[in-house]
Amino acid sequence: MEIIQIVGLGLIATFLALIVKEQKPTFAFMLVVFVGCVIFLFLIDQVYEIIRMVERIAIHANVNLIYVETILKIIGIAYIAEFGAQITKDAGQGAIASKIELGGKILILTMAIPILTVIIETVLGMIPGT
Repeated sequence: MEIIQIVGLGLIATFLALIVKEQKPTFAFMLVVFVGCVIFLFLIDQVYEIIRMVERIAIHANVNLIYVETILKIIGIAYIAEFGAQITKDAGQGAIASKIELGGKILILTMAIPILTVIIETVLGMIPGT
């Protein structure tokens, strides 16, 4: 039922932002950013539990934790970049939002290279005659 709380908070903030935007657009934007951060903080416990579950699964599957940590970091970068880009789009700064998204993609690619290298080496090791 947490989704009802999240949606309710989002809808209330949206209505308030629409009302306040006519008089004080800066306050409306700050309200939107504040509510976005509150929703994010509300979900921190769930994110923590997901990370712990993935780590437990990796330990049981005998997967090197460095790869799991890297994948979790990549997912974190994607979410944070999306969050930042959406906030800047809400502020009317689409060009900056695009740069945030580009930065996130480049960081993700940089972090993924070691994993891609291991995957390629594993596949090449499976091919007979190499």
